[in-house]
Amino acid sequence: MTVATASRPAGRQSNQRTFSGYGSSGSDIDVRLVARSIAQAALEVLAGTRAVSQLSRSLDPDCYVALQHRAALTRKHAARVRGNLQPHRSPMVRSVRTCSISEDICEASIVVSEELRCRAVAMRLERLDGVWRVTALEIG
Repeated sequence: MTVATASRPAGRQSNQRTFSGYGSSGSDIDVRLVARSIAQAALEVLAGTRAVSQLSRSLDPDCYVALQHRAALTRKHAARVRGNLQPHRSPMVRSVRTCSISEDICEASIVVSEELRCRAVAMRLERLDGVWRVTALEIG
């Protein structure tokens, strides 16, 4: 995804904030970027355009099994409803909001638009050894 920005006059500063977690430091990965990519990937798994195994490092075992089960049910339902598979357009993340619970725990809500509807994704991320991992995932 590319973003085009207009040039800003030299005297004007950006009012955009970055959020790297609770005790923000420049070397931390922005938790919003992590939440964004995991939400996009999870919806692509449900759409059948991505293998669930690609999320094995980002999801804890319970979330991984639940997503794998839901993807299987979605594929089964889609095969029954649609005779011919239509090309799928990738879901587009519209917004990401995060709330820091502690230094190593953060919750995120993501709005994703698909072809026919918008969906909400909620997740709880915990940082272990400097890596963010999803411990709770809800996809609406």
